[in-house]
Amino acid sequence: MAIGSLPQTGFPSPMNAELARHWWLIALRGVIALLFGLIALTAPGAALLSLALIFGAYLLVDGIAGLYVAWRASRVQAPWGALLGEAVLNIIMGLIALVMPVAAVYAFVILLSIWALITGGLMVAAAFRLHSSHGRWWLALGGVASLVWGALLAAAPMIGAVVVAWWLGIYAIIFGAALLACAWRLRAQRTGVSGNGAVRI
Repeated sequence: MAIGSLPQTGFPSPMNAELARHWWLIALRGVIALLFGLIALTAPGAALLSLALIFGAYLLVDGIAGLYVAWRASRVQAPWGALLGEAVLNIIMGLIALVMPVAAVYAFVILLSIWALITGGLMVAAAFRLHSSHGRWWLALGGVASLVWGALLAAAPMIGAVVVAWWLGIYAIIFGAALLACAWRLRAQRTGVSGNGAVRI
Protein backbone atom coordinates (compact mmCIF):
# COMPACT_ATOMS: atom_id res chain seq x y z
CA MET A 1 0.00 0.00 0.00
CA ALA A 2 1.41 3.40 -0.98
CA ILE A 3 2.22 6.07 1.57
CA GLY A 4 -0.64 8.54 1.91
CA SER A 5 -3.35 5.96 1.11
CA LEU A 6 -5.57 3.72 3.19
CA PRO A 7 -7.87 0.79 2.43
CA GLN A 8 -11.44 1.63 1.67
CA THR A 9 -12.52 0.23 5.03
CA GLY A 10 -11.73 3.38 7.01
CA PHE A 11 -10.59 6.97 7.20
CA PRO A 12 -7.27 8.20 8.55
CA SER A 13 -8.81 10.31 11.34
CA PRO A 14 -12.23 11.26 12.77
CA MET A 15 -11.78 14.84 11.54
CA ASN A 16 -10.98 13.67 8.03
CA ALA A 17 -14.02 11.40 8.09
CA GLU A 18 -16.22 14.26 9.27
CA LEU A 19 -14.96 16.56 6.50
CA ALA A 20 -15.54 13.85 3.91
CA ARG A 21 -19.04 13.27 5.25
CA HIS A 22 -19.88 16.95 4.78
CA TRP A 23 -17.92 17.57 1.59
CA TRP A 24 -20.91 19.36 0.09
CA LEU A 25 -20.64 22.17 2.67
CA ILE A 26 -17.08 22.86 1.53
CA ALA A 27 -18.26 22.76 -2.08
CA LEU A 28 -21.03 25.22 -1.21
CA ARG A 29 -18.49 27.60 0.30
CA GLY A 30 -16.43 27.31 -2.85
CA VAL A 31 -19.42 28.11 -5.07
CA ILE A 32 -20.31 31.14 -2.94
CA ALA A 33 -16.72 32.39 -3.11
CA LEU A 34 -16.66 31.94 -6.88
CA LEU A 35 -19.94 33.82 -7.29
CA PHE A 36 -18.72 36.66 -5.09
CA GLY A 37 -15.46 36.79 -7.04
CA LEU A 38 -17.29 37.04 -10.33
CA ILE A 39 -19.55 39.79 -8.95
CA ALA A 40 -16.52 41.69 -7.65
CA LEU A 41 -14.88 41.53 -11.09
CA THR A 42 -17.95 42.39 -13.13
CA ALA A 43 -19.72 44.75 -10.69
CA PRO A 44 -17.08 45.98 -8.22
CA GLY A 45 -19.31 48.77 -6.93
CA ALA A 46 -22.02 46.34 -5.86
CA ALA A 47 -19.46 44.09 -4.17
CA LEU A 48 -17.96 46.99 -2.20
CA LEU A 49 -21.36 48.26 -1.11
CA SER A 50 -22.32 44.76 0.02
CA LEU A 51 -19.14 44.49 2.08
CA ALA A 52 -19.78 47.92 3.59
CA LEU A 53 -23.30 46.86 4.61
CA ILE A 54 -22.06 43.60 6.12
CA PHE A 55 -19.32 45.45 7.98
CA GLY A 56 -21.86 47.98 9.24
CA ALA A 57 -24.12 45.22 10.53
CA TYR A 58 -21.15 43.60 12.26
CA LEU A 59 -20.16 46.87 13.97
CA LEU A 60 -23.73 47.45 15.10
CA VAL A 61 -24.06 43.99 16.64
CA ASP A 62 -20.59 44.24 18.16
CA GLY A 63 -21.42 47.66 19.62
CA ILE A 64 -24.63 46.39 21.20
CA ALA A 65 -22.72 43.46 22.69
CA GLY A 66 -20.12 45.96 23.93
CA LEU A 67 -22.84 47.96 25.68
CA TYR A 68 -23.92 44.83 27.51
CA VAL A 69 -20.32 44.09 28.53
CA ALA A 70 -19.87 47.67 29.78
CA TRP A 71 -23.11 47.41 31.75
CA ARG A 72 -22.01 44.14 33.33
CA ALA A 73 -18.65 45.69 34.21
CA SER A 74 -20.37 48.65 35.89
CA ARG A 75 -22.46 46.25 37.97
CA VAL A 76 -19.33 44.76 39.56
CA GLN A 77 -17.65 48.17 39.87
CA ALA A 78 -15.01 47.31 37.24
CA PRO A 79 -13.58 49.97 34.91
CA TRP A 80 -16.22 50.39 32.21
CA GLY A 81 -15.65 53.82 30.66
CA ALA A 82 -13.36 52.60 27.87
CA LEU A 83 -15.67 49.67 27.13
CA LEU A 84 -18.64 52.03 26.87
CA GLY A 85 -16.73 54.41 24.60
CA GLU A 86 -15.69 51.60 22.26
CA ALA A 87 -19.23 50.23 22.12
CA VAL A 88 -20.74 53.63 21.32
CA LEU A 89 -18.11 54.28 18.65
CA ASN A 90 -18.81 50.91 17.03
CA ILE A 91 -22.54 51.60 16.99
CA ILE A 92 -22.03 55.04 15.44
CA MET A 93 -19.67 53.71 12.77
CA GLY A 94 -22.00 50.79 12.09
CA LEU A 95 -24.96 53.10 11.57
CA ILE A 96 -22.90 55.31 9.24
CA ALA A 97 -21.85 52.27 7.20
CA LEU A 98 -25.47 51.06 6.98
CA VAL A 99 -26.98 54.44 6.14
CA MET A 100 -24.12 55.68 3.92
CA PRO A 101 -22.23 52.64 2.60
CA VAL A 102 -20.56 54.73 -0.11
CA ALA A 103 -19.04 56.94 2.58
CA ALA A 104 -17.76 53.82 4.36
CA VAL A 105 -16.07 52.60 1.17
CA TYR A 106 -14.60 56.06 0.58
CA ALA A 107 -13.25 56.23 4.14
CA PHE A 108 -11.67 52.78 3.78
CA VAL A 109 -9.86 53.81 0.60
CA ILE A 110 -8.64 57.03 2.23
CA LEU A 111 -7.29 55.06 5.20
CA LEU A 112 -5.60 52.67 2.77
CA SER A 113 -4.05 55.66 1.01
CA ILE A 114 -2.73 57.10 4.28
CA TRP A 115 -1.27 53.71 5.22
CA ALA A 116 0.47 53.37 1.85
CA LEU A 117 1.95 56.87 2.07
CA ILE A 118 3.25 56.37 5.61
CA THR A 119 4.73 52.93 4.97
CA GLY A 120 6.24 54.10 1.68
CA GLY A 121 7.90 57.05 3.35
CA LEU A 122 9.28 54.86 6.12
CA MET A 123 10.66 52.37 3.60
CA VAL A 124 12.43 55.10 1.61
CA ALA A 125 13.86 56.57 4.81
CA ALA A 126 15.05 53.13 5.91
CA ALA A 127 16.66 52.54 2.51
CA PHE A 128 18.78 55.67 2.81
CA ARG A 129 19.82 54.71 6.35
CA LEU A 130 21.25 51.37 5.22
CA HIS A 131 25.03 51.37 5.46
CA SER A 132 25.34 48.65 2.86
CA SER A 133 24.19 49.08 -0.71
CA HIS A 134 22.93 45.48 -0.82
CA GLY A 135 19.16 45.64 -1.14
CA ARG A 136 19.03 49.40 -0.59
CA TRP A 137 17.63 50.24 -3.99
CA TRP A 138 15.10 47.44 -3.91
CA LEU A 139 13.85 48.70 -0.56
CA ALA A 140 13.71 52.24 -1.92
CA LEU A 141 11.85 51.00 -5.01
CA GLY A 142 9.26 49.30 -2.81
CA GLY A 143 8.85 52.50 -0.83
CA VAL A 144 8.43 54.60 -3.97
CA ALA A 145 5.85 52.12 -5.30
CA SER A 146 3.92 52.42 -2.04
CA LEU A 147 4.10 56.23 -2.21
CA VAL A 148 2.82 56.25 -5.78
CA TRP A 149 0.02 53.84 -4.91
CA GLY A 150 -0.99 55.95 -1.92
CA ALA A 151 -0.96 59.14 -4.00
CA LEU A 152 -3.11 57.55 -6.70
CA LEU A 153 -5.61 56.34 -4.12
CA ALA A 154 -5.80 59.81 -2.58
CA ALA A 155 -6.25 61.45 -5.99
CA ALA A 156 -8.94 59.03 -7.22
CA PRO A 157 -10.35 57.06 -4.25
CA MET A 158 -13.31 55.61 -6.14
CA ILE A 159 -11.06 54.24 -8.88
CA GLY A 160 -8.85 52.83 -6.13
CA ALA A 161 -11.90 51.19 -4.57
CA VAL A 162 -12.70 49.49 -7.87
CA VAL A 163 -9.13 48.15 -8.07
CA VAL A 164 -9.38 46.85 -4.50
CA ALA A 165 -12.65 45.14 -5.43
CA TRP A 166 -10.95 43.50 -8.42
CA TRP A 167 -8.16 42.20 -6.21
CA LEU A 168 -10.73 40.87 -3.78
CA GLY A 169 -12.58 39.21 -6.66
CA ILE A 170 -9.43 37.48 -7.93
CA TYR A 171 -8.68 36.23 -4.42
CA ALA A 172 -12.25 34.95 -3.97
CA ILE A 173 -12.12 33.05 -7.28
CA ILE A 174 -8.82 31.38 -6.39
CA PHE A 175 -10.09 30.59 -2.89
CA GLY A 176 -13.37 29.20 -4.23
CA ALA A 177 -11.61 27.02 -6.81
CA ALA A 178 -9.35 25.61 -4.09
CA LEU A 179 -12.36 24.78 -1.92
CA LEU A 180 -14.12 23.07 -4.82
CA ALA A 181 -11.03 21.00 -5.54
CA CYS A 182 -10.82 20.05 -1.87
CA ALA A 183 -14.52 19.12 -1.81
CA TRP A 184 -14.09 16.96 -4.92
CA ARG A 185 -11.25 15.02 -3.28
CA LEU A 186 -13.25 14.61 -0.08
CA ARG A 187 -16.25 13.37 -2.07
CA ALA A 188 -14.03 10.84 -3.82
CA GLN A 189 -12.70 9.74 -0.47
CA ARG A 190 -16.21 9.47 0.93
CA THR A 191 -17.44 7.27 -1.90
CA GLY A 192 -14.20 5.29 -2.05
CA VAL A 193 -13.33 6.46 -5.58
CA SER A 194 -9.61 6.10 -6.34
CA GLY A 195 -7.50 5.34 -9.32
CA ASN A 196 -5.83 2.32 -7.71
CA GLY A 197 -8.51 1.09 -5.34
CA ALA A 198 -7.26 3.05 -2.33
CA VAL A 199 -8.60 6.06 -0.58
CA ARG A 200 -6.08 8.83 -1.02
CA ILE A 201 -5.53 11.65 1.44
